[in-house]
Order: sequence, then C-alpha cells, then structure tokens
Amino acid sequence: MATYAIGDVQGCYASLIALTKTIRFNPNHDQLWFVGDLVNRGPDSLNVLRYIRGLGSAAVTVLGNHDLFLLAVAAGITPVRASDTLTQILDAPDCDELMAWLRQQPLLYRQDSFLMLHAGLLPDWTVEQAEGLACEAQTALGGDQCVATLRALHPSGLLQWSRDLTGPTRLATIIKVLTRIRTCSAEGAMESSFSGPPELTPEGFHPWFDIPGRCSASSTVIFGHWAAMGLKIAPNLLGLDSGCVYGRLLTAVRLEDRTVFQVRCEAADRRDSAARYG
Repeated sequence: MATYAIGDVQGCYASLIALTKTIRFNPNHDQLWFVGDLVNRGPDSLNVLRYIRGLGSAAVTVLGNHDLFLLAVAAGITPVRASDTLTQILDAPDCDELMAWLRQQPLLYRQDSFLMLHAGLLPDWTVEQAEGLACEAQTALGGDQCVATLRALHPSGLLQWSRDLTGPTRLATIIKVLTRIRTCSAEGAMESSFSGPPELTPEGFHPWFDIPGRCSASSTVIFGHWAAMGLKIAPNLLGLDSGCVYGRLLTAVRLEDRTVFQVRCEAADRRDSAARYG
C-alpha cells in the first residue's frame, strides 16, 4: 500500500489521469491525498470531481479556496468571473450531488505525523488547535450554517483572526487561514493580496512556514495554493502546487519515502501561463 499526496489539480483531469498512470495507482490498496483546489481555471473540473468522488475511501481531499468559491457560486452568493471554468459543473445533472459531497470534505486532515490542508497555518496555532478550529468550520459548511459562512467568506480580504471572533465571521476567518494564507507577520496578521514568489514577499511579512517559533513545526504540513513558489520539499513541509493549470507540472509525493512523481501539463489542459497565480 502506498499513499500519494497530490498538488492542486484545478480541473486538469487529463493530467491527473496521466499522473495516476505514472505512479501505477491501484485504488484497491493505494490512497490519494489531494491538497484542495480540485476545480477551476482548468478545462475539465467536472470529471475531476466525479473521478475523486468515485474513488471513495481511496481518496482523501481537503477543501481549497477554489472549491469553496464553487460552493459559493452554486449557492448564488457570488457570480462566476471571466477566468472561471465552472459552468460545466453548474450545468451538470449531478451538480447537486457533487456539491453535497464537496460540502462534507474536511478543511484539514491529520494522520500520524502528517497534517494536510490547502494553504497554511498561523504561527501561533498548534496542530491540536488547528484541528479543532478546522472541525468547527467544517461542521458549519456541512450543516445549516453553510450559506452564512460562505457569505462571510466572500470577499475575505479584510478578515483577520482573533480569538474573540464569533458567528459566521469567526468561521470564515478560520477558513481563510486554512485555504488562503501565504504570508503573514510574526504576530499573525495575514497579507491578503500577495500571490508572487516567496522572495518577493511584501515588507513586514514572511511565508507562513518561515515564522520563527511556528507552533505547528513538529508535524509535516502538506499544502498547495502557492503556484508561484512551486514544489517545496523540506523536513517538515511538502508544498505541492507546481502550477499544472498554468502549463507546468502536476506533482505527487509518495509519503512513505518522499519519492516525487511529476507529469507535464497535458496539451489539452494548458492555459495561459502568464495568467496571474491565485
């Protein structure tokens, strides 16, 4: 049995299938872990969702910001944008079933020494605290508070974490941390607009994983979301967004031995690589 963590797919179905063939994935005894952003900007988000949902227990996925955006669009909270490629999902006969499944997916997944989420953590969040907060927000998304929480999340630019937050704002801010953070200050203030490479991080901020004394450093955090950074392998980090949707690579890492597998973006999946990372 092998476990493979896979970076942001973002609708690149052909590349995903090519990657599963490269790793010789067998759903009878292997498992795929997805860091979120299953959908959007790529050409075939519908089949990505159908494929991963169809894997059942052979797949584990956490929600990314694009997955949450899809839920918000489907709920009528926010409109699609020119860069979005979600119409095929919204028009599909099984859209409601797919959205119901997506709502039930976690924001954070923890197993042994591994912690998988889409974007990152605030420096003073312990693994246990992050797990509890993620569960709190996941329960809201899967229940009666879903619409209120998604409405508070869109837009998310002004949201900043505080222990004193309550209601939908608290839930939305937890989700923002887990699915959108790239950089923050040493005190945990999130920079909400930056999506460039780490070396261009705005003054006063740092990549979330570089904050000295980060409380989650004892676990290996598996994440995506940062295409401009690309693949990052460190003792306690696996950053797996290698920019497939921008014409680059889709990455899988076998967790048992950290072997890296990559496929180039399939020709049918290529989009303008000059597009803004996000």
